[in-house]
Amino acid sequence: MPAKGTSPFATFLIIGPVCFFLGILFALFPYDYHVLWTTPSSTPPALAATLTNALPTTTSDPRATYFALQENHLRFLHASPPLISRILHIVIGTGILGFMLKLYKPSEANMLFDGASLALYMCGITVYIANIVKGLRTVTAGAYGGQAVPEGESIHGKVLDGTEGEFIGREDSLRVLAASNTIFGVGFGRGVGAAGGAVVCTAEGDGGDGGDG
Repeated sequence: MPAKGTSPFATFLIIGPVCFFLGILFALFPYDYHVLWTTPSSTPPALAATLTNALPTTTSDPRATYFALQENHLRFLHASPPLISRILHIVIGTGILGFMLKLYKPSEANMLFDGASLALYMCGITVYIANIVKGLRTVTAGAYGGQAVPEGESIHGKVLDGTEGEFIGREDSLRVLAASNTIFGVGFGRGVGAAGGAVVCTAEGDGGDGGDG
C-alpha cells in the first residue's frame, strides 16, 4: 500500500510527462552533442556522404556536418503534422494537472518538494516557449541574423530591445537550441528528484507516526 497522502495517481500524472520529455531530449542528444559539447576531429566519410548537398562546397569547420544534421532534423520536426504538437501540449497539460492535484490541500512535504517541482516544470515550459518554439521557426525560415553588433553596443542591449535575432547567426542559433534542450533536461531531471523526495519524506513521516502510536 502506498503511504498515506502521497497521491500516487497525481504522482503518476507528473512522472509520466516528465519521463516523456526526457525521452525526447535523449533522442535529440546525438544531434546536440557535437554542436555544443565537443569539437569532432573529423567527419566520418559515410556521414558526410549523406549530406553532400547540404554542406558548403568549401568548409574547414569539422562541425559543419553536425550543424547541417541538426538543422535538417529541426526542420523535419517543425514540419510534423499538427497532431504531434497537440499530443505534446496534452502531455504538458497532464503534468500541470498532476501538480494541481498534489498541491490541493498540501502537506508541508508537498509545499516544499512539489512546489519546487512545479517551479522547475514551469521553467521548462518557459524555455520551450521562449527558446525552442521560436528557434524552430527561425530554423525553418532560415531567418538567421549575422549582422555585426555596432561599436559601443552589446548583444545584451539588443536582447532587451527585442532585436537580437538580427545579430545571432546560424551556428549560434543552433547552439542556443542545443543549450535549451540541456536546460530543459536538467530542470525536468531535478523535478523528478524533488517529486521522489516528497514521496520519501511523506512515507518516512507516516512511518514515524506509526511507530509513536
